[in-house]
Amino acid sequence: MIKNFIDRAGWPRLIIALFLLGLFVAAPSVGVRIDTSLSDTLVRFGMNGVMVLAMIPMVQSGCGLNFGLPLGIIAGLLGATLSIELDVRGPLGFLTAMLLSMPIAAVLGYFYGQLLNRVKGDEMMIATYVGFSSVAFMCIAWLLLPYSSPTMIWGYGGSGLRTTISVGDYWIHVLSGFLSFRIGNLFVPTGMFLFFALMSFLVWLFMKSKTGTALTAVGSNPEFARASGVNVDRMRTISVILSTMLGAIGILVYEQSFGFIQLYMGPFYMAFPAVAAILIGGASVKKANIVNVIVGTILFQGILTMTPSVINSMIQTDMSEVIRIIVSNGMILYALTRVTKVRS
Repeated sequence: MIKNFIDRAGWPRLIIALFLLGLFVAAPSVGVRIDTSLSDTLVRFGMNGVMVLAMIPMVQSGCGLNFGLPLGIIAGLLGATLSIELDVRGPLGFLTAMLLSMPIAAVLGYFYGQLLNRVKGDEMMIATYVGFSSVAFMCIAWLLLPYSSPTMIWGYGGSGLRTTISVGDYWIHVLSGFLSFRIGNLFVPTGMFLFFALMSFLVWLFMKSKTGTALTAVGSNPEFARASGVNVDRMRTISVILSTMLGAIGILVYEQSFGFIQLYMGPFYMAFPAVAAILIGGASVKKANIVNVIVGTILFQGILTMTPSVINSMIQTDMSEVIRIIVSNGMILYALTRVTKVRS
């Protein structure tokens, strides 16, 4: 029974989980509050869960991991800034941002999917270039787009958007504050969990549909799927569109919790933590499910939260950002070596 559990979970995930558990056990002895750290982990899970979920459609269709996630994030940023430009506040403002970002994400995802259909076999490399180049292009666009909201533009009567825009007066915590509760210092963002559960259910429902089954068949065996009458390129494009739309929703969930919209180079590296999380959760470049998303996001965000706090307290110095960069990039590097292992 134990051997079966180890085989199913995998030694890498067990080792990471034990390391995370060890950090929680060691935390009180170095003056780090467990309830506060657990709150941070829960909030980070809610903030990042949907962006990790965005990996599933492309993995299942055989397009690989979505390193072009910044394209979906850009669609979400456009929806968020347009919502503020229209001065829509509260839950309606968040809903408006989602509704505005969806068609943008669908259009971008369609052209992104068409490109990936022409580079079969090198999707992840090309997707990385697409993500980086789209962020660079938008650095110019954010300066030229005709926004006029004083909340967003540089200076009074200036032009171009600021690097960081606050959503404090618009739709901050519309999800994370919904039905949330505290037990001492432990904060549980119930609304974000419910929203993540809804998104997960919709993805699960789609993957069980006729289109989702065809999409999975394309990822498992494209030749068999083609012989069965499935349009392989169409299924792949649908998966890319869905992944891009989930990326747009994911960044909006992140922003309402974080409290700020980060433009320009903000989305540049956001695909890598999402990719690392789902791989750490047990996914491969050919197969992923919602359990991989949940386990991977908890492990990745938990390690990222706990390691700087515990090590800072142990060595009595403030190196939190340095430690966070080392841990984050270390886990990303581990995850990418798993990609190489699976592909070989």
